[in-house]
Amino acid sequence: MSKVNIKPLEDRVLIEPQEAEEKTASGIIIPDSAKEKPQKGTVIAVGPGNKDVTMDVKDGDTVLYGKYAGTELSVDGKDYLIMRQSDILAKV
Repeated sequence: MSKVNIKPLEDRVLIEPQEAEEKTASGIIIPDSAKEKPQKGTVIAVGPGNKDVTMDVKDGDTVLYGKYAGTELSVDGKDYLIMRQSDILAKV
């Protein structure tokens, strides 16, 4: 798991997206222009929550999120997403 110096505030979660699939199940290589944006990732850091929201995810959880959820950011050459816990659809 990555060690990053970002601490989300309130009910926000920092997620490292998983890599997009390189091949289909039948072995066909997918070109970069046809790759889908990943919707699965690993939780890197979790905010403390607030009086209305208790945090249900923790560091190291694998989660599913909406295709256009969160804000993309890059730290030390790695890509991350920061989003509200309510944008997370499920734990895997």
